[in-house]
Amino acid sequence: MKRFVVTGLAMLMALPPAPAVAGAGNFTLVNKTGTNIASMAIRRAGTSAWAPLGGNPASGSRTAVAFANPDCAFDIKADLVGGGSATFTGVNLCDATTVTLNRGPSGDLWVDYD
Repeated sequence: MKRFVVTGLAMLMALPPAPAVAGAGNFTLVNKTGTNIASMAIRRAGTSAWAPLGGNPASGSRTAVAFANPDCAFDIKADLVGGGSATFTGVNLCDATTVTLNRGPSGDLWVDYD
């Protein structure tokens, strides 16, 4: 029995280390807010410092966003053409390839992921 345990431990130690959590990476942003986006900004959830986020998709279109961060949860603020803004909170960018920003007729905001 001892030999089995020692052999099992040796086999486990020989395995390559598990990859680190990748964090947030590049994604495609789809604008379904019903309004063109003039500019976008991003911040890590729970913080107050906004940073510019590239890409300003017109209503109904998509744009590629170059992004890299070890965290996952972010807030995205879209400044809308014609005034006003929409802030999408708690957006999970880990493993997201497409992020769709939605705004309903009553102003409710949500995000869909692919």
